[in-house]
Order: sequence, then C-alpha cells, then structure tokens
Amino acid sequence: MTTTMTSTKHLIVVVGATGSGKTDISLRLATHFGAPIISTDSRQVYKGIPIGTAQPTAEQLAAVEHHFIASHSLTDNFNCGEYEVQALARLEELFRAHDVVVAVGGSGLYIQALCEGMDDLPQADEQLRQSLMERLQNEGIESLLADLERLDPDYYAQVDHCNPSRVVRAVEVCMQTGQPYSSLRKGERHKRNFNIIKIGIEWERATLYDRINRRVDMMIDEGLEAEARSVYHLRQLNSLQTVGYREMFDYFDGTTTREEAIELIKRNSRRYAKRQMTWFRRDADIEWFNASDVESMIDFLDNKI
Repeated sequence: MTTTMTSTKHLIVVVGATGSGKTDISLRLATHFGAPIISTDSRQVYKGIPIGTAQPTAEQLAAVEHHFIASHSLTDNFNCGEYEVQALARLEELFRAHDVVVAVGGSGLYIQALCEGMDDLPQADEQLRQSLMERLQNEGIESLLADLERLDPDYYAQVDHCNPSRVVRAVEVCMQTGQPYSSLRKGERHKRNFNIIKIGIEWERATLYDRINRRVDMMIDEGLEAEARSVYHLRQLNSLQTVGYREMFDYFDGTTTREEAIELIKRNSRRYAKRQMTWFRRDADIEWFNASDVESMIDFLDNKI
C-alpha cells in the first residue's frame, strides 16, 4: 500500500493488462464501497471511439458514476500533464462526497501522473514539434527511433516503439535541452492528500492472450471497422495513434488485407499487454490478485480502509 499521508480519503487504484477484466472488477469494488470510478485510460477519455478503446457499456456507465470516459474530443491536445491537473481537481470534488474513489485503467503514465505526479519537463516547442511530426508522416517512426537511440539509448531501450507520441516527445526534449530525456525524468513523488491503495489483476499468460484474441474478435463483430472508418480522416491525430486504429488505417490504405489487420491488432495487443505487465511489475506498491478472486481483493481493501 502506498500511503501519502494520514487521511480518511482513499483512492483504490486497479491496474492490469489490456483484456484482464479491469472494468468488471472495478464495478464490483465501486459497488461494494459506494464509490465513483475515475478512469486512468489514455484512450477511453476520447469521444467517438468506444469500441476500439473498450469503453464501459451504457449499462456499466449507468450502474456506477464514471469520470474521464468519452469526456474529451479526439482533437484535444490531452496528455499526462493535463490529465494530472484535471484528474486531481476532479478527485478533490469527489472526495467531498465520498471517502473512497476507484481509479481503473492500464495506462502506466496516467496512473503515475495521478498517484505520483509528472516530472517538470519543458513545454513543447511548436516549430520543433511540427518538424518532428512531418518527419513522422514522411519518413515513419523508424527515423525518429534512430535519433532517439543516438540521443538517449536508455530511454530507447524502454519506450514503446509503436507509440509515436512518446517517441516524438522524447526526441523533442532531447533536442530542446541537449540532455537525454531519461536523465530529466527524476521520478520524484509528489505528496497527495489521500491514501493510495494499488491492486493488480493477473492471469496466466496463455489465458490472458486468449482473452485478448477473443476480445479483438468481439470488437470486430461490434463494428470496429466502421468506427475506424468514421475517424479515418483524423488519422494523424495523437489520440488515434493506438492499437486497433493504426492497423485498420493501414488496411484502408491498401497496405494490408482485412484479415492481416485483424491478426496484427491481436499481435500488437498481446505485445502491449506484455509491456504493461513489465511496467506494473516494477511497482512494489501493487498487491497482486488472481483475476477470479474478487472476494480476496475486497477483504484486502476492507482491512486497509
């Protein structure tokens, strides 16, 4: 358990890989504690893409009060720093009426922003950002990755090579400051005026991967292709640089077949899940539970709150 200070207010943070069942478990916990839910998912925050981001269903949203689900436009320049500001302000409001709030999502940086705060990095240089985005468009992410490997080999080794926004940001900071991006990420924890309890959901790997594959098939059946076509004209936006849409966009461009796109979504989702678990396993504050053992999660939390 991470406790920032003695407080009667508690933030339960539920983490886990994509496809691990975080939404259903967060609903069980929120119902038990009479708590609202705040999302820590960097893509579910956007309107217009509910299928590909696996947003909670209308029924689930009606069952428990949710925040940061379909709350922002795809064109919003939303990032970890902005999320930290807005989410802390929302938590302050929620804690006036509730002693417990449940946070759920698989975006490690958003969870870090909420629980610990982000490093004080320089603001984006708009001219440099535009130049890097043009390179991304014309030369592909491999060109920027080559720069990042030269400028900051440590961050190159850990960054998601399929996440253009993070690669662009890292290269941008290196060029702005003349220092490796990794050296500026101090990781100093900011104090919070509420208690933080983190629980993680784990599956045997083969079972998790099977769940991911089946969930992608379900997304296809629910209309992911049509959803991706509806936002295809916005494909350059940061909000759409994510698994599910990139592969569909390539299919629309004719560089892959529909069947290949679906298989790539499954493969890239599995790879993303592996990276998520690697990230979360580094956090010693997370108490891990088998996904099927919700009663043990509740017992553990009851003893902490």
